[in-house]
Amino acid sequence: MADGQHLAIRARGMVKRFGDLTAVAGIDLDVPAGMIFAILGPNGAGKTTLLRMLATLLRPDAGEAALIGRDLRADPDGVREVISMTGQFASLDEDLTGRENLVLLARLWGFRGAAARGRAVALLSAFDLAEAGGRQVKAYSGGMRRRLDIAASLIVTPGILFLDEPTTGLDPTARAGVWSLIKGLAQSGVTILLTTQYLEEADQLAGRIAVIDHGRKIAEGTSRELKAQTGSGMLHVSPLGDHDRAALVLERVVGVPAHRSAEGGDLSVPVADAARATAAISALVAEGIEVGDFRMGQPSLDEVFFALTGGPGREDRP
Repeated sequence: MADGQHLAIRARGMVKRFGDLTAVAGIDLDVPAGMIFAILGPNGAGKTTLLRMLATLLRPDAGEAALIGRDLRADPDGVREVISMTGQFASLDEDLTGRENLVLLARLWGFRGAAARGRAVALLSAFDLAEAGGRQVKAYSGGMRRRLDIAASLIVTPGILFLDEPTTGLDPTARAGVWSLIKGLAQSGVTILLTTQYLEEADQLAGRIAVIDHGRKIAEGTSRELKAQTGSGMLHVSPLGDHDRAALVLERVVGVPAHRSAEGGDLSVPVADAARATAAISALVAEGIEVGDFRMGQPSLDEVFFALTGGPGREDRP
């Protein structure tokens, strides 16, 4: 990992409790300057809580952090000068136009009349919203609202941009558009720390990924490094019959639960070698379960996530 002077974020032992619940239980984090860094974990893992602490919205119960050299505890105002954050829900006035929202925020940041209007026009153009700038936000699509919300975070270009699940609820086309914007921001030198519930999003965007569960960091690395942590290949099977029974047979042979694809039609299990894969397919045939297709391959990030956390998501904590 890069040394301290090249880190945009350096956090050690971050802890946050809500009554008897420990939402974040001693997380360390190093985010190199200029990187897109993703935080993954099941809903309820503590992702949003960690982001809110680093963004000065929650006071840590323990731990320390520095963001672009500003100490989180000793100099929270200094931290706020170099960061910006876009949360899970749009912070826009729907009765104002897109341009009016940006002008208002620019004025709050200290821009005077003409400068505020100029900044709004520049951001609308940069985020492909120039034609929509005169329309009320209530008439915007989900993708347009999200682009405007991110634009609003960039009235003053931050050193670090926090994005909390930036594409939740967007259709694939709108999501791809936001991905392109995020990549462009990183290329311009902005450090981006994002949480996401989309494994593909982390795979596509992030230079490094930290996986957290039950408030603790359980793995970190590049997408390739995380996939290598499974230590095996993956057997992908498409049963034509009873998927539940097929999953039980595979679990009996390989000793770990089978992972279902998002569509539910495919099952995946880690296998050490071709012999174990052959044994698994033979067991399915012996049970009278017809197999439409099977193949060996490397694990997807989704399968790694399942293997590391033991299952799908939960409702997020504060």
